[in-house]
Amino acid sequence: MPSDERLVRVGDVELCVQSFGQEGHPPILLIAGNQSSMDWWEDGFCERLAATGRFVVRYDSRDTGRSTRFPVGDPGYSGDALVHDAVGVLDGLCLPRAHIVGISSGGGIAQYLGVRDPDRVASLTLMSTTPVSPGAQHPDLPPPTEAVSRSFAAPLPDPDWSDRDAVVDYMVALEHIFSGAAPVDPDRIRSVVTRSMERGGDMASAVNHWLAAATPLGARLGEITAPTLVLHGREDPLFPYAHAEALAAEIPGAHLHPLSGVGHQHPPPELWAEVVGAIAAHTASD
Repeated sequence: MPSDERLVRVGDVELCVQSFGQEGHPPILLIAGNQSSMDWWEDGFCERLAATGRFVVRYDSRDTGRSTRFPVGDPGYSGDALVHDAVGVLDGLCLPRAHIVGISSGGGIAQYLGVRDPDRVASLTLMSTTPVSPGAQHPDLPPPTEAVSRSFAAPLPDPDWSDRDAVVDYMVALEHIFSGAAPVDPDRIRSVVTRSMERGGDMASAVNHWLAAATPLGARLGEITAPTLVLHGREDPLFPYAHAEALAAEIPGAHLHPLSGVGHQHPPPELWAEVVGAIAAHTASD
């Protein structure tokens, strides 16, 4: 394990955690999406964010990276456990509260934290996500694009998760399906996947995230009091931009910041200056 990583015990699991910047600076907790280790919050992104005077924390969700793994297809935990894990990371680092930044399903976890654990949340930044319990509140939200819907109906065959090249090819293909107009950089995806596999081995158990459903929040997003920033790609094919508009409308005082050319993906490096600047401005006061 690299010397700057540590394991934090949360209940019956251990979560691998890494930080950037100086302790004592305002903390930011980064929460990745389904099947994503902390490596998808790339080093360069975290370093830029830390350079704004923040203490940046990223972690491997259970079933990813160096964190505890469960049998493939039989995780034995719910989405509520993933929410509890985020709080557990803060506890393990002795952080009473933090600015929470979540992407995709990580943005869903962040919404749960905003409702259930408001005292732990200094602010929320919700990226590439959707209201966690749209239901009757948002009956007219647009579905995924045709290409994404086809990928769900006839998914790409799983690769040999122990074969790095096969996994890279698979991840690059997914990136093309979910990306926006910004070109997909296969070398960048290869770097992320390679680092993840070198740190934690194969990625097979990460599919368990799709089986973990959390207890519905119902119409409670209006209870969120933390200052909220919604960052969303204008070309998101999974959650079209109307999802971001609905999310921002439901959370009191939320600010919506569109990202041109971005799909359902971690912002590419050419957008880091804009994204880091927006998060830094949003987290400037605690």
